[in-house]
Amino acid sequence: MKIRDLTSANIDAAAALWHQSGLTRPWNSPERDAQRALDGDTSTVLGAFLEERLVGTVMVGHDGHRGWVYYLAVDDSMRGTGLGKRMMAAAENWLRTNGVVKVQLMVRSDNDLVLGFYEHLGYEDANVQVRSKWLIQATS
Repeated sequence: MKIRDLTSANIDAAAALWHQSGLTRPWNSPERDAQRALDGDTSTVLGAFLEERLVGTVMVGHDGHRGWVYYLAVDDSMRGTGLGKRMMAAAENWLRTNGVVKVQLMVRSDNDLVLGFYEHLGYEDANVQVRSKWLIQATS
């Protein structure tokens, strides 16, 4: 298995994996999210490939101080193999290489299974609230 940066040619496969994993929302285009990350100087999407098949992803980026992780997804056939842990390690290494000192992520409050996964990896509740405001009207 090889983990590497995705290219634009991999976006459709990544979006399909994100849909399969329940990470997408109707008002947000995962294809546009992926392309923005690939086009940015401070972001990327990492993919795990089993031969030529995309079986895992993680989007990672930073603002120079804090890093963020999004779209961690593992193909159903690879669940329980440690691939999620490997993808997070790859994201953390990417951030370290880029001089980032702290990594953050968001998990929906009712997603107990995923919260447990991140707790097992050493992520803790930062006791903060995330607030948001749409700058561009969401499309569905």
